Amino acid sequence: MALIHGLHFKNLRGDLLGGITAAVVALPLALAFGEAALGDGGAIYGLYGAIIVGFLAALFGGTPTQVSGPTGPMSVTVATGLVAVLAGKVSNPDLTAGEILPLVMGAVVLGGLFQILFGILKLGKYITLVPYSVVSGFMSGIGVIIITLQAGPLLGITTGGSVLDSIGRLRENFDQLNGAAIAVSIMTLAVVFLTPRRISQWIPSPLLALLIVTPISVIFYNDSILTSPIPRIGDIPDGGLSPSLPNFKEHFPTIIKGGLVLAVLGAIDSLLTSLVADNISQTRHDSDRELIGQGIGNSVAGLFSGLPGAGATMRTVINVKSGGKTPLSGMTHSIVLLIVLYGAGSFASQIPKALLAGILIKVGLDIIDWGFLTRAHRLSIKTAGVMYSVLLMTVFWNLIWAVLVGVFVANMLTIDSITQTQLEGMDKDNPLGSDFMSSIDSNSSLPPEEKELLSQCGGEVMLFRLKGPLSFGAAKGISERMVLVRNYKVLILDITEVPRLGVTATLALEDMVQEAKNNSRKSYIACENEQVKERLENFGVGIVLGSRKAALEAALTDLST
Repeated sequence: MALIHGLHFKNLRGDLLGGITAAVVALPLALAFGEAALGDGGAIYGLYGAIIVGFLAALFGGTPTQVSGPTGPMSVTVATGLVAVLAGKVSNPDLTAGEILPLVMGAVVLGGLFQILFGILKLGKYITLVPYSVVSGFMSGIGVIIITLQAGPLLGITTGGSVLDSIGRLRENFDQLNGAAIAVSIMTLAVVFLTPRRISQWIPSPLLALLIVTPISVIFYNDSILTSPIPRIGDIPDGGLSPSLPNFKEHFPTIIKGGLVLAVLGAIDSLLTSLVADNISQTRHDSDRELIGQGIGNSVAGLFSGLPGAGATMRTVINVKSGGKTPLSGMTHSIVLLIVLYGAGSFASQIPKALLAGILIKVGLDIIDWGFLTRAHRLSIKTAGVMYSVLLMTVFWNLIWAVLVGVFVANMLTIDSITQTQLEGMDKDNPLGSDFMSSIDSNSSLPPEEKELLSQCGGEVMLFRLKGPLSFGAAKGISERMVLVRNYKVLILDITEVPRLGVTATLALEDMVQEAKNNSRKSYIACENEQVKERLENFGVGIVLGSRKAALEAALTDLST
């Protein structure tokens, strides 16, 4: 297996251009996500994460065109699931990033190790099976959280913690509005929302806001002339990237739980972005290798105080659209950010937090799945219910439990729907008394010869037709119909259209055959699939014939004797 999946140098110019363009987009987002996740002084750790995760995930990952770095879901998880919880445990809700950082980085390292384990266990294909209604509700919930958490910084008010905590602190401190910060916010929002496309396709609007609004804030809103200075990122730690040992000794249960949440959400985030990358680049990613690459990136990022990251959809799309085709583009993106880190520290320290909040408000609005939110009820009330429930649980309860509960409920609804399809032939083909001939005539799916055979049986045959892969969901429907066996002289279980038979459904079929035997009824199973037939024979379930016609002929013979 090659060290770097999909790497070649035939597209050097496109990869360099794609990486540089992705870095331009990543810079303001990395700073904004760092500030959102870790609070005061946290912006630079977002940049650390973008550099390390972006480089190593590209080097070892399984999606050639993917650009990785801090994302909305990962940042929100750090802010609400780690920083807020850990701050509460040490009875100090105002801990700075530097004080709580070693604890958070312990969870980041463990999260990366969990992702590596997911890849080694080849769990990638299962992670992408999350229903869209759950993904949509979760991502929209993340968008709502980002907007809510940034409402305070947008107005120059310090907030933090969970969504409810932030709303509470915003309400309590609303009389401390910062006029200069509000002015910066308005300018930022105007740039990110109103920049014409012909300009933003060359200079991304978040970067444009960074380059325009920061100098204006320094010149016209100088801290020395303001009664209430604008909150800014502040001094960047000396030395740039340097190893720092995480803290695994304190609050370990919280840290390991946070690491697992980061691993699961990062895996979902990355692999969904990998699917997007496949679609626009006409390539195919390696899910398990991608998890290993992301895990390596996050583990190392935690050792250098970097914010955890995942595959970033917007940066990946921009990379591909700019010509990036191989992992070299993702690695280039990180190298460019590293150069910026060591060359633009003084400029970055002057960036207003209100500017970063404005950028994140745009990110939050873009993350919300507006199209599905407004149309889901037209598709299915149940689907809409799952999506809105996941959204509310994500915002007001717990990120990981929102996904787990949503997946469970969505899968139960799916199993119920599949079960109804599997059992629909049961009731359609079971004539009773005077309805016998009309039932036969209405069943156009039976060939004429088989209709004639069924007609000759004179209403003495109960024909159960099962369709599709029979799972445990069909077992209940089969069992509920067992009592009908005593109304007929011959039972035919038609599973000719069943490609797979679950254990629970197999036992339910056995119960029906046994019920027929207990009532002195004959029973036959029509089965053409060799694997299904072998399973039934291994279980010793009834008389298995090769076709429905053969079963009908056998039934007619029994009735004639």
